[in-house]
Amino acid sequence: MKIDTKHKRDAIFLGLSAIFLTSLVVGNIIGTTKFVKLFTIVLPNCLLVITPELVRNGSEYSMIVPAGVIAYPFTFLATDLISELFGRKKAQLVVRIGFFMNIFLLFLMTANHYFPDASGISGGNSIFEGVYRFMIGNVAASMIAYLVAQTIDVRLFHFWKNFTKGKHLWLRNNASTTVSQLVDSTAILSILFWAGNLGDSVKTYADLIVLILNSYLFKFIFALLDTPFFYLGVHYFKDINEDPSGHTLYDKEST
Repeated sequence: MKIDTKHKRDAIFLGLSAIFLTSLVVGNIIGTTKFVKLFTIVLPNCLLVITPELVRNGSEYSMIVPAGVIAYPFTFLATDLISELFGRKKAQLVVRIGFFMNIFLLFLMTANHYFPDASGISGGNSIFEGVYRFMIGNVAASMIAYLVAQTIDVRLFHFWKNFTKGKHLWLRNNASTTVSQLVDSTAILSILFWAGNLGDSVKTYADLIVLILNSYLFKFIFALLDTPFFYLGVHYFKDINEDPSGHTLYDKEST
């Protein structure tokens, strides 16, 4: 029985780490290569006057975000679950591994960029070079923004966990994620703006702020929506909780 529990614990940790690292890598590769429209709504007059034209067409507001941004909220959900189940040190370890994954990704893509093209065989050379050109700025921005934001997320999560003595799971999940994702959105889009990796429609700092707020709005909504999944994960995996802080929602003797 102990062997089964250990295997389950290892599988959950590896699974959450895989979700985290896959989301991170995919987000960095596709980055700002494409901006996607998630939904469009017609704004009432009271909101129309305060909604910038950059994110609306007449009276229609569109939530437009970089394609890579869609992957990032999953990284925060994964690190929060690792923090809750395995403790701060393991969560911070995964964050550090993710940082070096960025460097490894950059190394692999750069090596392939400089290898000579096999003319007549490569069918998507221009596509590769286009993605690579955008990816350089994305990875550079991500390495800074990601490390800062994820570190803040892990530390805030455990600050609230210790402060509430393991109670109020929703508080530490949302209070850590909403703050850290604001840091992430601000840092990464600011760096991409200075690097010239954003489109022609983003020309001024006012445009940049609108883009940051629009990107953060998506992350904020996702952070609220992922709370039930966070509770579900913590409840389902409560028997493998090994957080050394000792603060847990469940009595281990009863599991």
